[in-house]
Amino acid sequence: MPVPEIRADAIDLSAVRKVYVTGAGEFEALKGIDLRVKTGEFVAVVGKSGSGKSTLINMIAGIDRPTSGEVWVAGTPVHTLTENQIAVWRGRTVGVVFQFFQLLPTLTALENVMIPMDFCNVHAAKERPDRAMELLELVGVGEQADKLPSGLSGGEQQRVAIARSLANDPALLVADEPTGNLDDQTASSVIDLFGDLASRGKTILMVTHDLDLARRGSRIVTVAAGHIESSSFVKGAEL
Repeated sequence: MPVPEIRADAIDLSAVRKVYVTGAGEFEALKGIDLRVKTGEFVAVVGKSGSGKSTLINMIAGIDRPTSGEVWVAGTPVHTLTENQIAVWRGRTVGVVFQFFQLLPTLTALENVMIPMDFCNVHAAKERPDRAMELLELVGVGEQADKLPSGLSGGEQQRVAIARSLANDPALLVADEPTGNLDDQTASSVIDLFGDLASRGKTILMVTHDLDLARRGSRIVTVAAGHIESSSFVKGAEL
């Protein structure tokens, strides 16, 4: 029997293409992307609107599927999974942080963090509140556990959203413009938090339009017209 292929990198993309069929014809959003990211890297993805950067992270998070090519994340060949398999895989392997927080307004901060545990049946039910509280404390908003999102500032809501993304201890954290709705000081504190999580072994992939924030990661990947235009380590951060 053939030996199963093993890919050790946190992210390993080979010749990934994505073609969308529109009323105006085919649009090739990704044109043969190759990308490797090691465990514990904090990678910022930058590029102009329409460059393909959001499509790229959607491939990695299993939100979208490649037209061709291979997508490996944490040793799993994501491109081979069925829709049911990919939903289970994503819930356990990828934490997603959005620009608009997307917290459920009728649930407390603690309850919002528990949602992924309930959905994926991770941790015993009696352990979930303690796990959620640990995560809220990790991101610096433990004292806000019993508040509804409407009672939190934007920065506090984003920290709760980050805690929620960590609920099932995912190997990868994907953030799409996570500081887009935050003031400069709060955005800086969120990037500090990502850096701390990377130092603890989490792999962080963040889309941002802010080059100053991007330079605080370990590597900057620039996407242009469906290609990776450049990939460079930030000075002093090379693994």
